[in-house]
Amino acid sequence: MIPARKSKWFEKLLSRYNEHYLLRRHFHRLAIRGTIEAPDLERSVIFIMNHSSWWDGLLVYQAVRMAGQQGHFFMMDEKQLSRYRFFSRAGAFSIDKESLQGILQSLRYAIELLKSGNSVWVYPQGDIYHLETRPIVFQSGIGYILERCPNAVVQPVTAYYTMGSNQKPDVTLWFGEPVQRDWQAIGRKEIASELQGLLEQQLDNHRLQAIDAIDRPLESFRTLINGTRSTSEAFDTFKRRAARWFNFSGQ
Repeated sequence: MIPARKSKWFEKLLSRYNEHYLLRRHFHRLAIRGTIEAPDLERSVIFIMNHSSWWDGLLVYQAVRMAGQQGHFFMMDEKQLSRYRFFSRAGAFSIDKESLQGILQSLRYAIELLKSGNSVWVYPQGDIYHLETRPIVFQSGIGYILERCPNAVVQPVTAYYTMGSNQKPDVTLWFGEPVQRDWQAIGRKEIASELQGLLEQQLDNHRLQAIDAIDRPLESFRTLINGTRSTSEAFDTFKRRAARWFNFSGQ
């Protein structure tokens, strides 16, 4: 397992690179809804999110940097983290999904982080699935963690990517209501079942809002990043300037 080795200077560098170049270059808008930090900051928080894109981790990392607090750690596929090991400096730690021993090692590492008062992000689906895949099915790891952290708060987060008349996609992150239970009394399978149903319902509601608000900001979402001009916007600007020139020259 590759542990997280947070570095303040690297986190600052990555955040600035994301905000001012990478995300602005690839997305039309990044917006969020809800509060990132749970109201009870005395309790550890585990964030659960649907996983439909390679971009998910970078987007939530940037949202946390811009609108949240410190102390967030992110579970990441070991093959990907081995390839981009520098992400460990931003709080990523690995999980080897091909090894039972590797999975248990990463789950126990997440538990230790939670018990130390940190926030941990996981993708309980266990892999990347298409945004419209239904039903959402969770692996049992989330239940394993919560059985051992019965006082933890679960924060459901849904990510939705939308294409419209803009060349670049909009992406919105919905931070839902924190969930508190006596997780130890529920049982591992029941935990996974309850949380996957909750996240699926939130994602369906998120989807309906995105469909209804095509080409305009979603209601109750606030913009964190506006992207650079797309090719279509550059063409529109050229068209307006050309029209003014022809009107001015009388052609």
